[in-house]
Amino acid sequence: MEELSHKRKMAIMAAILTAMFFAAINQTIVSTAMPRIIAILQGMEHYTWVITIFMLTSTIATILVGKLSDIYGRKPFLLGGILIFLVGAFLCGLSQNIFQLIAYRGIQGIGAGIIMSTAFTAVGDLFSPRERGKWSGVMMSAFGFSSVLGPTLGGWLVDHMDWHWLFWIFLPLGLVAFVLILALFPKTARRESETIDYLGSLFLSLTIIALLLGFSWAGTRYDWGSPEIIGLFAAAFVCGLIFLLVEMRAKSPVLPLSLFKSDIVTISNVIGFLMNAGMMGALIYISFFVQGVEGIAPTYAGYVTMPMSIAMVVMSTVIGRMITKSGKYKRYALLGMPVMVAGMLIMAFMDSVWLAVAAMIIFGIGLGVGMPVFSLTVQNAVSPADLGVATASSQLFRNLGGTIGIAVLGTVMSTSLSSNLKEKMAQGGAASAQLDEETRSQLSALMDPNMLLDQPKLKEVIASFPADVQLIAEQIVGALRDALSSSLTVVFLWGTAIVAAAGVLTFFLREIPLRTSNKPPQEGADKERSAELHPAR
Repeated sequence: MEELSHKRKMAIMAAILTAMFFAAINQTIVSTAMPRIIAILQGMEHYTWVITIFMLTSTIATILVGKLSDIYGRKPFLLGGILIFLVGAFLCGLSQNIFQLIAYRGIQGIGAGIIMSTAFTAVGDLFSPRERGKWSGVMMSAFGFSSVLGPTLGGWLVDHMDWHWLFWIFLPLGLVAFVLILALFPKTARRESETIDYLGSLFLSLTIIALLLGFSWAGTRYDWGSPEIIGLFAAAFVCGLIFLLVEMRAKSPVLPLSLFKSDIVTISNVIGFLMNAGMMGALIYISFFVQGVEGIAPTYAGYVTMPMSIAMVVMSTVIGRMITKSGKYKRYALLGMPVMVAGMLIMAFMDSVWLAVAAMIIFGIGLGVGMPVFSLTVQNAVSPADLGVATASSQLFRNLGGTIGIAVLGTVMSTSLSSNLKEKMAQGGAASAQLDEETRSQLSALMDPNMLLDQPKLKEVIASFPADVQLIAEQIVGALRDALSSSLTVVFLWGTAIVAAAGVLTFFLREIPLRTSNKPPQEGADKERSAELHPAR
């Protein structure tokens, strides 16, 4: 597709960006509203599962589609991904309980994984690695714009409308994206010599499922040393070992092990894993601080994260153009990672909304500078024939990192909150000791962290008490806020340490020149020499 006219490429990019924005906005619009939705559905203990199931299904879909799109082309998978996402979003809006929401978010995740994997690979088909620097910035901007619009709109909707509309409002945009891809995206011929690696796909999926379930349930549903968790990790190890054996013998492996002979691919993927583990594991709790600790309504909570998105959009666009112009990328990774660490460190010690905004701005700058680099390094280091599976491997490691990070830091959050609640409630127990048993029982409802995430209900409960009891109720809520704040500090510090480890690895990333053609190396070199000898052609 590199030989297509500039006008046709722009039309295709418009279709791809529409599909990406549709998938992204449906994720960001629920970010600030999710704590309220979880509280309404009474599912605080299952909060991380709503995020984890999405990441798990999108991770599996991403890696499986990577190789398949190399064989069959990108178009059928882009169309299929949009349809699956549409169905998942519609069903999410019909959810009557937390378990239905989790199941339907899993369907959404499948669609999102297919869309994101195929969209990023399609850009690689259209443009050379040197040009992709600019387009990586543009695609990051699409995510950034959805991050600006989504949280604010989601907060307003959940305050003024039924929460189900959060999942339905952008469904027409999905239909537009489907029509654009159908009409504009070129169809490519199937590679007849390629076969599908069914066995490798099966054991890769089983490995991912067992691994992520183990991390998700450890420390929450089961103890880390319980037979269930040990069994899941053992299953992940065995399935992973079988997967490696299958891939070494497969004619067309779903994840070629030869990719990881390149130190650039390996280091970039490890950095992506660690970066997403720390970042995603911590950032999902920003809403807990803004709404739970500071008591900000969802409508206004979106304004706190908006500066991060704006900073990321601006910096990713600027840095993308600078990468295309200079052909250099490592310097931007080395600059962006420390800025991200600084932003997360501020999050750990923030004690006001304004400090949270400052942390978001700094983190967004670092994210915009460093994030576009690592997919570009992987695509530039592999043969164009492996573009789909290489891009999918990059997203696989990022999704694994994000999912494991959410699970591990979710365990940190639960453990720390439980400990802090016991300590705070023990300190405040004397105040309610003189009250009758019925009043103490009513006050115990305020010790549920779900209450902090549903401010209207919290005010209603406090107002229902007699005037002399309301003061005690306010003290209990204050202790609950303190416990939540202390627990969030621990979570953000862990996230900072993980991102810092990714920053250290960046120093070991080898930089090679960005190719100016998608042709195989010798063919591309011949083409460039011909252009120099015959400039009039």
